[in-house]
Amino acid sequence: METFLIEKLQDIQKKFYELSKIINNTIIYDKEKYRKYKELEKIIKVYQTYKNKKNIIYEANKILSSMSEDIEIKEIAKSEKNDALIALSNIEKQIKHLLYPKSSKDDKNVILELRAGTGGDEACIFVEDIFRMYTMYFKYIGWISEILNLQKSSIKGYKEVILGVYGNGVYGTLKFESGVHRVQRIPKTESQGRVHTSTVTVVVLPEIKKIDFEINPTEIKRDTFRSSGAGGQHVNKTESAVRLTHIPSGIVAECQDQRSQHKNLEKAMTILYSRVYQMQLNKKIKERSNERKYLINTGDRSYKIRTYNYIQDRVTDHRINKSIYNLDSFMSGNIKEMIDAIKIAYNAEKLKK
Repeated sequence: METFLIEKLQDIQKKFYELSKIINNTIIYDKEKYRKYKELEKIIKVYQTYKNKKNIIYEANKILSSMSEDIEIKEIAKSEKNDALIALSNIEKQIKHLLYPKSSKDDKNVILELRAGTGGDEACIFVEDIFRMYTMYFKYIGWISEILNLQKSSIKGYKEVILGVYGNGVYGTLKFESGVHRVQRIPKTESQGRVHTSTVTVVVLPEIKKIDFEINPTEIKRDTFRSSGAGGQHVNKTESAVRLTHIPSGIVAECQDQRSQHKNLEKAMTILYSRVYQMQLNKKIKERSNERKYLINTGDRSYKIRTYNYIQDRVTDHRINKSIYNLDSFMSGNIKEMIDAIKIAYNAEKLKK
């Protein structure tokens, strides 16, 4: 089991023992504390089993490495070790399942927005790299994605990519990807081998529609224009692209990827509803900011969450201080390990508090 996960479990165990003392020494029944106690108790029981199995493996290894023990005892130790290793694998899965956070929005589809930040052309190139990374992950996990809007760079890559992502538990899986993703590498055009740093902003919004959230139609300004993107003569000759503006907030959403103005309007409306909903949600979060300081960031787009260092073949998530040393594989969509680690750490923090 990963070191960071062991540390989180130790913190939860400490909190569990603190609650145990409070509950055992309190005459007045505290329903909320008792609920929390029972929630932690489930995890601690599994963790205790995990530690017992680890101890069996430790003792078995001592016997197997000993020169004095006879063959029969060593065979028994070997058998016990193998059984404990099999059990450990199942216990780890059980612990991770207990530590996965779950909210009412976790099953929603998402609007995934990728934008070039600092770094000029290199940032646009990295938007394309991140776009490829996510879409390969989506294929691996069995989700469907579609481009809602695309803005190409004047040289290479993209200034902006907006995707709709559809499947089971999409928002619950991707919600921790929001933030600044930083890349450090030597550009192909760099003749002196200097390392260049650029950034991409990733925003993950739960897909919100009219049935989930109301916006007064009179507060939405609608404009049409000719598409500047790919799509052939039809796109460029007709005003099929749609731009929507939410007048009270100034939030803008546009879609020009479809040939039909009606389809572009529908997709732009979905983007607008999701952005306005998230804006209002962020206001509520800021009002409760003192209560939420301990939680892993899930929405601040100015918060640097991850570094992709090509020179060291390393990707590091700064929120949990976890590094993976196989960047090519990671950029090819093998990001599940990192996503799972963040989800576990987030819920462990909630449980600890």
